[in-house]
Amino acid sequence: MLPAIFVSHGAPTLPFDDVPARDFLRGLGQGIRPRAIVAVSAHWDTQRPAVNAVAVNGTMHDFGGFPQALYDLRYPAPGDAALAAQVAGLTGGTVDTTRGLDHGAWVPLMLMYPQADVPVVQLSVQRHLGAAHHIALGRKLAALRDDNVLVLGSGGFVHNLRRIAPPGSPEPEWSQEFSGWMHDRLMAGDEAALADYRAQAPHAVMAQPTEDHFMPLFVALGAGGETAKAARLHSSATFGSLRMDAYSFG
Repeated sequence: MLPAIFVSHGAPTLPFDDVPARDFLRGLGQGIRPRAIVAVSAHWDTQRPAVNAVAVNGTMHDFGGFPQALYDLRYPAPGDAALAAQVAGLTGGTVDTTRGLDHGAWVPLMLMYPQADVPVVQLSVQRHLGAAHHIALGRKLAALRDDNVLVLGSGGFVHNLRRIAPPGSPEPEWSQEFSGWMHDRLMAGDEAALADYRAQAPHAVMAQPTEDHFMPLFVALGAGGETAKAARLHSSATFGSLRMDAYSFG
């Protein structure tokens, strides 16, 4: 059975950036070969769950002000209409027949599976509903792992763009303290504390001011199942506090 996985996708330029997280993602795909992927990205935020169902995924360049080379990238992974319908049924979600993959999905997938030969469907988050909702949402997807489907959450372990610093800057203490608390609670399997991280974790609002980049972590946690064990796959920081940690659950 595949684990559920959370990765941090960082800046859209990650495919070009010589940082540890890029090399980690390249290696991650070599060890896991799913038949299909349910990608849960921070960059598709809806009022209720939605899943895309297309023949071939378009590549959304949902950002601005970056080098032209980034806009030239394409990731035409096939869709999977049957899987999309299954995910919609499991989550009570709607089906979107036009949306492609946003950069929260295609940036890490391009590094993991550069041939774009694994079918991908994308599931939205509902950041206004909080962590407990996303743990429950992920739990509805847990059975997919028995069918060699990878549930991949993509967000940011610490994501406050107003606090980023020039490359090479040291990570501030508040980022370290928040990440340390989260890691300890994940390792302990303390789902109650994790669901209440906003109140319990040090510097939670500083680390996740809008929560959208954290909700994919909770979907992956839920998809790992009720007895899931967490494992940290990667830990690093770029631009000072932009944490790039990754975890598996299963």
